[in-house]
Amino acid sequence: MTTPAVHPTGVSFRPDSRRVIVRPFISSDATRVAHIIDRALSLSEAEVEEQLHLLRADFSRRHLDLEACWRRHFAMVRGHLHDQSLSPRRQLYVGALFSGEYALESAALFNPSIVPHPDQSHLAAGALRFVLSLRATGEGHISSIEFRSGVISADGAITVDAVSPLAVVPEVRENPTYRQAIFRHKLREMGFENAWSRRILEELADDFTHEDLTRSMQQEFGEDEHQHHELARTRECVNWLASSNYEVHFPPEVALSQRVIFPVSPNESNGIEDARFVRFVEDDGTAGYYATYTAYNGRAILPQLIETPDFRNFHVRTLNGGAVQNKGMALFPRRVGGQFAMVSRQDDECLFLMRSDNLHFWNDPQPLMPPREPWEFVKIGNCGSPIETPAGWLLLTHGVGPMRRYCLGAMLLDLEDPARILGRLTQPLLEPTGEAREGYVPNVVYSCGALVHAGRLILPYAVSDTSSTIATIDLAELLAAMR
Repeated sequence: MTTPAVHPTGVSFRPDSRRVIVRPFISSDATRVAHIIDRALSLSEAEVEEQLHLLRADFSRRHLDLEACWRRHFAMVRGHLHDQSLSPRRQLYVGALFSGEYALESAALFNPSIVPHPDQSHLAAGALRFVLSLRATGEGHISSIEFRSGVISADGAITVDAVSPLAVVPEVRENPTYRQAIFRHKLREMGFENAWSRRILEELADDFTHEDLTRSMQQEFGEDEHQHHELARTRECVNWLASSNYEVHFPPEVALSQRVIFPVSPNESNGIEDARFVRFVEDDGTAGYYATYTAYNGRAILPQLIETPDFRNFHVRTLNGGAVQNKGMALFPRRVGGQFAMVSRQDDECLFLMRSDNLHFWNDPQPLMPPREPWEFVKIGNCGSPIETPAGWLLLTHGVGPMRRYCLGAMLLDLEDPARILGRLTQPLLEPTGEAREGYVPNVVYSCGALVHAGRLILPYAVSDTSSTIATIDLAELLAAMR
């Protein structure tokens, strides 16, 4: 059958190196940190005020709350001070010395996913407001998550809201909560459930805070401080796991396009990659948003889960189980047969289907489909969460073929039994041709999630890992083209 027509919208999301955040700029060498602080202390109060005046004039218009960043970074080096009684202005100046700007999207703005906005008020009949997430990549190829918003009218016209020139990182909650069952299971999975870790957790409630965990660890470590290397390794693992589960939030006055989720924990120090957002509706009708993403520390990957009710408050958790092995996990937007379901790739080649009674635990993946067509002979993966249609679950895929060429495809899964394939495109739905094949990583088109509205597939996709755009496809035409 004929491949359905793909209609460009002209909507474009291009990287803008002017969008910057303030990051810590702190040497790992304690001696260097001390030397910098000593130089700051050598200035008089008048000289410090003069330096702050110059810094404010040069940088304040580029940031929403510059001095808050300086105060946070001063707190990070405060332990290096012998005299803790610095004036507020000198604290700001020391913080500025340990700060630096980072251009979030200087390299790329790509791999988008799209979901309905939590606020659908004050819209014209038949219109839909959306949230678009994007992977922003800057210096050192460090990736973060940014957001855009807009409206799709009843006739398919897409309007994107104005993007703020300012970028803001969230506030990290100082005392996040953890679920003991999940924490204990992950320690067991990592091979660190032992007598010492069991004693730590026995002192804690079913839901405990970071302060509770720290207090329990201090009590146990004090008793066991002369024990062997295993204790130190277990303590390190518990701290790593705690830091991998965190909560962040943005103040209400921070606009959606200003919000940036930048790496927080050590396991994602080199990037938050390819978030696949989905609006999930529970059996009782309550709705929220989840996103699976890949945390990367420069050596290893770790699939993680983001939970948010409103795109302002975010809870990040580790995923658990033997099936949490590879990139590109995508959650179905509701339970199927009473269970959570996810499409994944276990072997870096084929598509798998996973089911679970618990959102945070995944085991026993079942093969769904291997690469079948020449344009996907290297490997096949998903392009976001399956989309429910009357005909079945519409799953967008990506296939990698000769010359590492990425194309988009589509397949249809049975609504009641998604392990059953009803049809698929044998030819690519979208290919990297013309200008779309040139960029940071050539010959790639890629998406992390689409949606259906008013009989159209709204497909955001990245162009050669550089910029992003949106296309539309007639849904009936697409479904009819799948064998």
